[in-house]
Amino acid sequence: MSVQNSPKINRLQGLLEEGLLASTGWLEAQGYSRALLSSYVKNGWLVSPARGVYRRPGPPLKWQHVVASLQMLGGSFFHVGGRTALVHHGLGHYVQMSGAETIYLYGPEKLPAWVNKLGVQENFVVRNDAMFGTLRAHRNEEGDAVDLADFGLQQMTWGAWDWQLWYSSDERAIFEVLQDVPTKESVYEADVLMQSLANLRPVRVTTILRACTRVNVKRLFLALAERHQHPWLKHVELQGVDLGKGKRMLVRGGKLHPKYQITLPADLDDYAR
Repeated sequence: MSVQNSPKINRLQGLLEEGLLASTGWLEAQGYSRALLSSYVKNGWLVSPARGVYRRPGPPLKWQHVVASLQMLGGSFFHVGGRTALVHHGLGHYVQMSGAETIYLYGPEKLPAWVNKLGVQENFVVRNDAMFGTLRAHRNEEGDAVDLADFGLQQMTWGAWDWQLWYSSDERAIFEVLQDVPTKESVYEADVLMQSLANLRPVRVTTILRACTRVNVKRLFLALAERHQHPWLKHVELQGVDLGKGKRMLVRGGKLHPKYQITLPADLDDYAR
């Protein structure tokens, strides 16, 4: 029997859907030794785009293939969130972007070393999602994610195989952006993003506000939403939302918001929108 027609190579076709990336460790757990993997690469049945990771020959690698691989094969609890989720929900024209896109992933782990060595044009950056808890924390004993929508997580279909990739909803994604203000994200661009969010769901916003543990993020969210007079804000229930006590300084020399007691840039109204 030729290697090409062996049960193992045939089984691999079913295990590893075209486009997915599998680590050496995952493949070894399925019964494929390093020597056998090297043989598959030599014969063209697998390719190794970076050390320690393999895929079947196929279409050009896209960042969604990487995310699908992390979520479906890597046992990862990463989800696409923050600015990336908002852009791919159709809000990209509100944010000035140049150069290679950054894909923001949120989760409790570190990225495998191979992820940013694959040669895709996008860069992957991880942010911790402890502000809300993790995907792992919200799964039930059977591993089902039936109520993750309450925490602003949703699945989006992508690719020829109809993979279900985890993304933040708009409600959660803006909180994820705001957690990086002002250290990694501009309050001005966060304000532009907030301006675009005219259709948030108040019930979902209420749930996320109650789950969020970062007082500054909650105050900033409410201050920017009020600034843009979004109609949904009046339907948000603040009972049970901990907004802390005292004044909070977001930017030095800023203007204190009278209601939410957080400083915003004094020239925020002058920023081009």
